[in-house]
Amino acid sequence: MSLFSKIPRFHTLDSWIYYPNYRFLWIGNFFANGALWLQLLSVGWLVQHLTEGETSSALLVVTIGAVNTLPSLFVSPWGGVLGDRLDRRKLVMSLQLFMTCMAFFFAFLILMDLIRVWHVYSYVLISGVCRSLIQPLRQALVANTVPKEAIGNALATNVLTITGTRLVGPFFGGILITFLGFFWNFIAEGLLYLGMVLAFLPMRTPYYQPRSESQAKSFFSDMKEGIVYICKGERVILHLMILSLIPNVLLHPVWFMFPIFTVEVLKAGPDVGGYLLAITGLGGLIAALVISSFGFIFKKGKLVLVSVLFSSITVIIFAQSPLVPVAFVVIATMAFFQSGFRTTNGTLIQTLVPDELRSRATSLQSIGMGLVLFSSLAIGWFVSLTSVVFAITIVGLVGVGLSLAMMLILKRVGRLE
Repeated sequence: MSLFSKIPRFHTLDSWIYYPNYRFLWIGNFFANGALWLQLLSVGWLVQHLTEGETSSALLVVTIGAVNTLPSLFVSPWGGVLGDRLDRRKLVMSLQLFMTCMAFFFAFLILMDLIRVWHVYSYVLISGVCRSLIQPLRQALVANTVPKEAIGNALATNVLTITGTRLVGPFFGGILITFLGFFWNFIAEGLLYLGMVLAFLPMRTPYYQPRSESQAKSFFSDMKEGIVYICKGERVILHLMILSLIPNVLLHPVWFMFPIFTVEVLKAGPDVGGYLLAITGLGGLIAALVISSFGFIFKKGKLVLVSVLFSSITVIIFAQSPLVPVAFVVIATMAFFQSGFRTTNGTLIQTLVPDELRSRATSLQSIGMGLVLFSSLAIGWFVSLTSVVFAITIVGLVGVGLSLAMMLILKRVGRLE
C-alpha cells in the first residue's frame, strides 16, 4: 500500500464533477444568490440614504430587508404545489426573466432620479414574491439532478453558492455604492438574474420522479396533502421546521441591522458595511467546505441543535464588538454556525421527504421566513427605543434560551443520523 493511498480523499466537489446537470444548477444558483446579496446590501443602504436624518430611519432600514421575506407566508405554499405539478426548471427560468426586467427598470428610476422610499419597498416586495415561488423549486431541483446517495454532498456544495456570493457580492456592492452610486448595483443584479436563465438552458432533471395520473388532485388538495404529511406523517420534519425559526426568524434580522451598527458602533460607511456582510459569506463558506469535504462527522440531529445554540451566543458577542476587526471575526463565526445549521437541516428534510412532496415540504419550511418582517419590525422598534447594541444583545439572549429549551423538548431531532 502506497503512502498516498492512506491520505483521505476529499469529496468537496464530487456532485459538481460527476453530475453535469447539477453543475448547471450550481452555476445558475451562484448567479441568483449573487443577485440576492447584492440587492439586500443595496436596498438597505439606499433606504438609509433616502431617510437620513429622519426619526423613522432605523425602523425603515431594518424592515426593508425583511419585506423580501414577507411573501413567504402566503406565496411559498403555492410555489410548492406548482413545483410538484409543473416543470420546475421552466418555472424558475420564467420567474428569473421577469426579475431581470424588473431590476433594469428599477435601475432606470435611480438613473432618472425618480426613486422614492415606497419604490424601494415595492421593488423588494415584488422580488420577495418571485423568490418565495423560486426557492422551494431550486431546493427540489438539487435532488432532481443527483441520485439520492449524493444529496447530502450536493446540498453542502450548493450552500457554497450562497456563502460564496455573500462573500463577493456585498464586498463589490459596497465599493460600487461608495464610488459610483446605486445605479450600477441594480444593473449588475439584473445581469446576474439573466445569467441564471442562461445556465438553466442546457440543464435536465434525470432524477425527477413524475407523478402518476392517479396522484393528480386539485390545487388545494395538493397543499393539504403536504401539510398533513408534515404534521401527522413525518412529525420530525415539523420539529426541524420549528427549530429553524430561531436562526431564520429571530437571529436573521441582526443582518438587517448592519447599516445602523456600522454607522453608530463601528463609525464607518457603506464600504465597511459591505465588508461586514461579505465576511458572513466567509464563515458560511468555511462551514460548507467542511461539510462537503468530510461529510457529517457527528449525528445530523445533534449538529442542528448545537449550531443554533452557538449562533445565538455569537450574536451576543457581536453586539459587544466596537472594533471592526473583532466584529469581522465574530460575525464570520456566527455565519459558520448558521450555515452549518441550514446545510444539515436541509439535508435531513430533503432525504426524509419523497420527491412527489419535496417542493411542498420545502415551501412549508419557507413560510417561517415570512415571519421575519414581524420580528424585524419588533427589533427595529426596540432599536429606536434603546440602542442597536442593547437590541442585538437581547436577541442573542432570547436565542440562547430558546435553543436550550429546544434541546430539552425536541429529543427525537437529536437522535437523527
